Amino acid sequence: MSKALFIVDVQNDFTEGGALAVQGGDAVAEAITRHLAANPNDYDLIIASRDWHDADGDNGGHFAPGEPDFVDTWPPHCVAGTEGAEYDPGLVTDAVTHHVKKGQGVPAYSLFEGTTDEGESVAELLTARGILEVDVVGLATDYCVRASALDAIAHGIRVRVLTDLVAGVAPESSDAALAELAQAGAELAESGA
Repeated sequence: MSKALFIVDVQNDFTEGGALAVQGGDAVAEAITRHLAANPNDYDLIIASRDWHDADGDNGGHFAPGEPDFVDTWPPHCVAGTEGAEYDPGLVTDAVTHHVKKGQGVPAYSLFEGTTDEGESVAELLTARGILEVDVVGLATDYCVRASALDAIAHGIRVRVLTDLVAGVAPESSDAALAELAQAGAELAESGA
């Protein structure tokens, strides 16, 4: 069975010190790196996503012109080409087979909404490699990890969320997201990293 790993948005703006920092983000980055080193042959495809928003404009209403509601509107973050949009330095990306950018002028939460620099969609990458199973890790549990895992399930892929390799914005919404994913058919497991 062909298997992939989704590394969702482990970026400077989502880890400690960033514009939308998630508590524990740096630790997640380092733990994902350990997981990759300990399991070098487990994945046929390793896809890492990044928010990659335009510097100009509100990115389709994603950036709040005034006070963000932190549900649908946000302060500027992960602006293309900035330090905030780069991967957290604790995440070693040498094993990543495909880098995906999402956003780019519009709101985007799921890794499936992104494309490679060559224009390939995640669905195309998965289909081309016959991927039937995916492990999901990254940030944030209650937003982009949730959306990416739900989209994978919708694409008929068996999903496992590695709960020790994710971190969320808030405990309550993260717990709710994990419960929703389990209800939708995702397996919740620890990596042991």
